[in-house]
Parts: sequence; C-alpha cells; structure tokens
Amino acid sequence: MDILKIIPLGGLGEFGLNMMLIEYGDAAIAVDCGLMFPSADLLGIDLVIPDVSYLLERRDKLKAIVLTHAHEDHVGALPYILEHFDVPIFGTRLTLGLLANKLREHDLEDTVDVREITAGVPWDIAPFRIEGIRVTHSLMDCLALAIETPIGTVIHTGDFKIDNTPMEGEMFDFQRFAAYGEKGVLLLLSDSTNVERSGHTPSEREVGSNLEQIIRRSSGKVLVSTFSSSIPRIQQVVEISERCERRVVLSGRSMIRNSQVAAELGYLQLPRNAMIESEHWHDLPADRLTLLTTGSQGEPLSVLHRVALNDHKTIKIERGDTVILSSKFIPGNEKTIANLINHLYRRGAEVHYEKVSEIHVSGHASQEELKIMLQLTRPRYFVPIHGEYRHLVRHRRLAQEVGIPEENCFILEDGDVLELTAHSAQKTIPVQVGKVFVDGKGVGDVGDGVLGCAIAEALCAKFPGLPEGRLTPLRAALVREECLADVARDLQLAECVRLGEGERAGTAEVRPSILADALEAVFGAVFLDGGYDQARAAILRVYGERIEALDPGAAMKDAKTQLQETLQARRLKLPEYRVMAVKGEAHCQTFEVECVVEDLGLSAVGEGSSRRRAEQRAAEGVLSRIGS
Repeated sequence: MDILKIIPLGGLGEFGLNMMLIEYGDAAIAVDCGLMFPSADLLGIDLVIPDVSYLLERRDKLKAIVLTHAHEDHVGALPYILEHFDVPIFGTRLTLGLLANKLREHDLEDTVDVREITAGVPWDIAPFRIEGIRVTHSLMDCLALAIETPIGTVIHTGDFKIDNTPMEGEMFDFQRFAAYGEKGVLLLLSDSTNVERSGHTPSEREVGSNLEQIIRRSSGKVLVSTFSSSIPRIQQVVEISERCERRVVLSGRSMIRNSQVAAELGYLQLPRNAMIESEHWHDLPADRLTLLTTGSQGEPLSVLHRVALNDHKTIKIERGDTVILSSKFIPGNEKTIANLINHLYRRGAEVHYEKVSEIHVSGHASQEELKIMLQLTRPRYFVPIHGEYRHLVRHRRLAQEVGIPEENCFILEDGDVLELTAHSAQKTIPVQVGKVFVDGKGVGDVGDGVLGCAIAEALCAKFPGLPEGRLTPLRAALVREECLADVARDLQLAECVRLGEGERAGTAEVRPSILADALEAVFGAVFLDGGYDQARAAILRVYGERIEALDPGAAMKDAKTQLQETLQARRLKLPEYRVMAVKGEAHCQTFEVECVVEDLGLSAVGEGSSRRRAEQRAAEGVLSRIGS
C-alpha cells in the first residue's frame, strides 16, 4: 500500500498563501490556491503567490484543485497557477461565482473546467472520495473537506468558526463532523488563525447594532470599508442604511462585481435604488449616503487609499463624514492601516476601526471552538494549519490538552512533508517551496513599481512642503519613457540588449521603449537580489543629478490631468479613452487612442509608441478644441 503525503505549499508559517497538497501514489489534489498581500517592505509588489515548482516537476500527478471558500487567501493565486495546469476546479456555487470574475480578468473563463459541489454530496477523484461539510465563516457557502483515502480519512477544516446564529442561515454541521469522528479520522488539519483568543468568537449578528449606532449618529456621508467577499457584512450595511434612509453606493471594481454576482446568485439582497460609483449620486445630500468600498487593509490601489490621499476622482472626504473600517487588521498590515487612518483624520473624517469600536467580529474559531472541532473528529494525528509559527505551536498545545498524544501532533511549515500509513506518521525530507512576486503586469516584473516608489520618496524629501498635486508631474517627468531611455543610454544599457529582427527603431538604434524596459528590469533585479534599500540606493545614484535639477515651479501638468481638472471644475463627466487600433508587433507597436468627452460632444485621436503617450496626445487634442 502506498504512503499518504501531506505537503503544505503555503499557509503554514504565514497568514495567506494557503495551498495544501494531499498526495497518494500517482495522484494528488490541492486544497485551495491562495495569495498573500505583500508586507510594507515589499514596495512595488502587488501580490505574492505560492511557488509550485514541486508540482511542475510532477505535473501529471495533480488531478484537481478543491476550494473551501472564495476569500483571496484561498483562491487568489488560481489565475496564475492555472497557466501551468489543466485540471478541474471544484467549489460551491458562490465560490465559483466569485472566482469567475478573476478568471474573466485573465481570459481563462472559457478554458478552465469548473465543477460545482454541494455540502453533503460526496464525489470521487480517484483514489480519493471527498465530501464537503458545511461550516460558518465570514463568507457564505464555505466548506470543510472530508477526504477519504485508501489508508484513512483526512479532514481539512478550511477557515471556520462555530456561529449558531449566522446571517445567511447556513448552520455549522456538527452531525457530519461527529459522524466522521465515530467512523475514525486519521488526520485533522485545523484552522489556527484565532488560537490566541480564549472563549468563543462572537456571531456576525452582534456587529449589526454597533454599526447602526455609528451610522445613525453620522451627520455626513458614511464610507464603510470591508472585504468585497464579506457578503454577510455587506448585507448588514445595506439593511442598516435602508433603515437610516440612506442610499447605498457601491464603489471599487471588486466591491461592485462581487456584490452583483452575490445578488444574481441570491446570496445578497440589494435595494432597487442601490447605485454604483459611476452613476450620478453627487446631487444626493451627504447625510443620505452610505458608500461601500474596499481598502480596509490600506492596499495602495484601493478606493479608500486614494480617498485618504485626496486622490480619488469622485469621492472626497469632508468634515462630518464617517469612515468605518469593518474588518480585522491582518498581521503585517498594522503600519499601513495606521497611515491610512492618519490620512483620513487629516481629511476631517471620524474614523472607526476595531481597536476603538466593536464594528468587526472574526470569521475564525477561538480556543473553545477549536477544542470542539478536536472533540468532534477525535483524530489519530493532528496538524495545525493557517497561521504563523506561534499560532501553530499554541494550537498543538491545545490539541494535547484535549487528549491527542504529543507524538501524534506535528507542526509543519511550508515545504515540510508528513508521510502517513494507517498506523504511523513521520516528517521526511522537505520539498522546494517559496514565494513568487506579482506586480500586476507579470510574475517577477517589479522594476517599474520600485522605481516609482524610490522617486516619490526622493521628491518628498527634496520638496517637503510641496502639495501632492505639484509632486505628481515632477515624478511623471522622471519615469516617462523618454527619461527612462535617456538614463539607460547614460548607463550604456543599449550595448547589453540583444534584439530580434524588427525590434530596432528603423535604424541600428535600440527603441526607447526597449531601453526603458531594460532599465526597469535592472532595478527590479537589484530589488529581488538585495531588497528595497539597495534598489533605492541604486536608483538615487543614477537619478541624483536629475532630481537636483528639478524646478517645481516650472513643472507643468500633463494633458490628461489638465483635461480631468477642467471637466471636474465644470462638473462634467470625465473623459473616456478608447483604444482604436494597435499596429505592429512586440516593441514596435503603435497605439491609436480616442479621447471622448461625452458632455461636450468632443473627441480627438492620438498616436504613440505606448498607450499612455497616445492618451496624452488625444487629451491634448481635446484641450485645444475646448480652448478654441
């Protein structure tokens, strides 16, 4: 009989990145495939995903990926991993509904085999038989998994808590866990996120009354920021806003899309008069508005972050407004969130967050619930999952308190291998794992973000009293393609570039776009090799004279910014940029973009070697017509 292997590829030793491989003979399944948001020192990085090199070397073994629920730390890496694997994805109705948006973004919706599963209905992926067991969490349609293998049953809890009064009415299935405990559980893999909290985690319903008190007291508009997948929390805010006679406005791409998907599937009840950010809601009185948005973790590209920096095109904070961060501070994000809160206070908002107001409850089990899970399943072997190392240690101690022998409790970290037979378990030689950085353009392509951050820091230090609106064009001047190409020429990078046929600028000269990419690649390599401090030092050595020579008084706003401010001053709809054509291949491309100002009936077309340059020229054309 073959050996059963448990191999965490992510999620053990950190929060996020959850991916557990269960392997038997020539077959393996992965439970979840999550991402992790970068820590504050990883400037320029948007996402972190698991390194699946171990699986790539055994591509034929992976038979399926099974999802416990739709949170980013459990599904967010899928679009990147599925570039390498053609396997079915199993998940519940809501999980697959929310996942569809991600697949659509990556042009994978029509190519990925997704299969809907229902709690309590087993299915087979030979040699495994799997049943989803209903659990409660901060999201609906969540499952634990009972995985029957040839040598015994493995239970993977996913994320869970025991909520006896859940918002959606889907009850925690004590009966099925107990039934498997009676039958015999070989191994329990259990969520450790809240193991440091004693007692029981409060019910989601307990948040509602506190949220309602805050919203009723607010004299201005209310911004509630939460995870876009936290459908029960969104439902509570919608219902409270209706009782307070406030219109609900959805803001942010993921908030709008996830809410619409949940509503279409029947998991969220939105009022008929709910609006989205692009609609004309500005004429409504501030004390009749609730905006639901993302960004509670201070994510740099989120709506709330841009609002806090007074950089959002439509939402502005005014005195009397209230901001509610209705989510947990994810470990590692504390400093980023603190900076966000400080900026919101500077704008005049009253800010409520978990340290000062009871406006969030966790979706994870506290100590007494973790004990209940252990007592229901009565496993022979136990492995704590989901958490930093200290959480895993405390959860192992908890398991020993309820009677699991010390020698049967194992702490694994990413890459560790636990081998099991029907009567034994042992850790063996670990496999290669790690973290892969994603910057939004591609895996590992981080130079652009690092360059922008370093330049922004240097400008803030040189011009400490200059407002953000005046710093932006200075930064833009230093990172535009022409400047990057000039810097690359100074460094003689053209001599290091090897080009294919047709990639030169009509002569022997290397195209500016290629030189710009090469320079960003160099800075990205320095960052990945030595970290941000080394990359910043390298950038400042190269850019030092250019930064010193800048004159903020002479800095002009680019055409797109001028056009946007002109239209905003007239309270007109912002311009729309449409790509009309892309000519050429690879680095020889020419973009043709049309800028349309619907309210004025004006449009202009611009061309450029990048979409950004084409948009600028189109905006210049519209500005000239407005001026005339």
